[in-house]
Amino acid sequence: QVQLVESGGGSVQAGGSLRLSCAASGNSDSRQFMGWFRQAPGNEREGVAVIDNYRRTGYADSVKGRFTISQENAKNTLYLQMNSLKPEDTAVYYCAADTWVAYTRRLRDTEYDYWGQGTQVTVSS
Repeated sequence: QVQLVESGGGSVQAGGSLRLSCAASGNSDSRQFMGWFRQAPGNEREGVAVIDNYRRTGYADSVKGRFTISQENAKNTLYLQMNSLKPEDTAVYYCAADTWVAYTRRLRDTEYDYWGQGTQVTVSS
């Protein structure tokens, strides 16, 4: 089993920054592939940024150049540094993990089995 707990959400004005954290515990083999996803009201959950056990990263086009995903060496904490935030970034952000995810599907939420409870990010204009 894997437990994921997100923190760091909050309210910020457009152009500001936030850093999300995801504290992970449990079976490390089940956390080889990790990512951040988000869901805004009325929208489907979408992939934001992912990282795998080879440190390869992937980003949604909407956040490239603004968001950075990283992981501490012990792989117990996942981060999402969010800069130049926009009102359209407002959503609940979720941390996700799985043992293995196909490279071409790594931004698809259906590929991940383990999820945190989410943290709200609100960006005002």
